[in-house]
Amino acid sequence: MQLIAAWKTVVLGRYAKFDGRAGRAEFWWYALANFIVVALLAILGQVSSIFMVVYALYALAVLIPGIAVAIRRLHDTNRSGWWLLLALIPIVGGIVLIVFCAGVGTPGPNQFAAQPDPYPAMA
Repeated sequence: MQLIAAWKTVVLGRYAKFDGRAGRAEFWWYALANFIVVALLAILGQVSSIFMVVYALYALAVLIPGIAVAIRRLHDTNRSGWWLLLALIPIVGGIVLIVFCAGVGTPGPNQFAAQPDPYPAMA
């Protein structure tokens, strides 16, 4: 669990940094950490409505960092951040973005930045 928290800290440390690149590990550990928190808050929301308020506040708090890390992940695959707008296409857009984000990044520097450190939380 500490490893997930470390990756989340790396992303939140670059809260609104839309330039640069994010490796697969950075993106997917952040996604996993968010999934765990959202699932926990959804379960607790069934118990008390106060957790639904906490859930809404959490969703607002991680909206910008989530968009930023997704754009940096697309940059790592040598795609513009505008590809994130594919999420607006029902079903198909989300699947395409998952494929893009799961793919291997461009080796070496690309037009967006140098290759990201594969283990930034460990440094």
